[in-house]
Amino acid sequence: MDNLKEKNIYLLDMDGTIYLGDELIDGSKKFLEAIKKRGKRYIFLTNNSSKNKKTYVQKLNNLGIQASEEEVFTSGEATTIYLKKEKAGAKVYLLGTKALEEEFEREGFIVEKERHKDIDYVVLGFDTTLTYEKLWAACEYISEGVEYIATHPDFNCPLANDKFMPDTGAMAAFIEASTRKTPKVIGKPNKEVVESISSKYGLSKEDMVMVGDRLYTDIKTGENAGIVSVLVYSGETKEEDYRDSEIRADYVFNSVKDMIDYI
Repeated sequence: MDNLKEKNIYLLDMDGTIYLGDELIDGSKKFLEAIKKRGKRYIFLTNNSSKNKKTYVQKLNNLGIQASEEEVFTSGEATTIYLKKEKAGAKVYLLGTKALEEEFEREGFIVEKERHKDIDYVVLGFDTTLTYEKLWAACEYISEGVEYIATHPDFNCPLANDKFMPDTGAMAAFIEASTRKTPKVIGKPNKEVVESISSKYGLSKEDMVMVGDRLYTDIKTGENAGIVSVLVYSGETKEEDYRDSEIRADYVFNSVKDMIDYI
């Protein structure tokens, strides 16, 4: 486990890794305190694009974890960074929450809300305000050839007590069934997320560790980006799931609490 001690930047998933729903996972606060006590740094990296950075900071603070906006990086932010490089000020048909809409507008994008407009991109986020009308319009645009982007591929968002809610991946499956088209995904597990963090914060990938509870997003991110990965069993992935998976983590722990002595 000495390899972890050599790393100084911890990219931390939130849902299923630090908390579940509105409950902190046991030992997660001590884990975060240990990182800072040892002169290291963490960045909360989440695929949940239904909330903006301010919302996450408030939630973390309410759970007793002091955090700043600079310590939070979302798939929504990663998507705006990607699209700004592709076409700044683009017109977007967005399937997303009010928080994600505000984030796009703040970054200079034009968010079209009516159908039959001339748009540049359809963007699918974790839209907890999703309606049939939105899905219908998105499918029309996509079938007509408009470029289609998704903030992340997660099928379910974990909640407390082994509950979950359908996530962006499930919504994308609906659209694929209708249009036979799949989106370009920006968030985890794509290496672009890690590269965006490296660029934004001026950090070396060789110094990073990805910690999360999902094989096909968190651990696959480590594999795709070429950074060390740590799987925790406190969220979606259980031990039997890992045994049956071809995706392998560099390290496996029951929770971040068990990592404290190894960082």
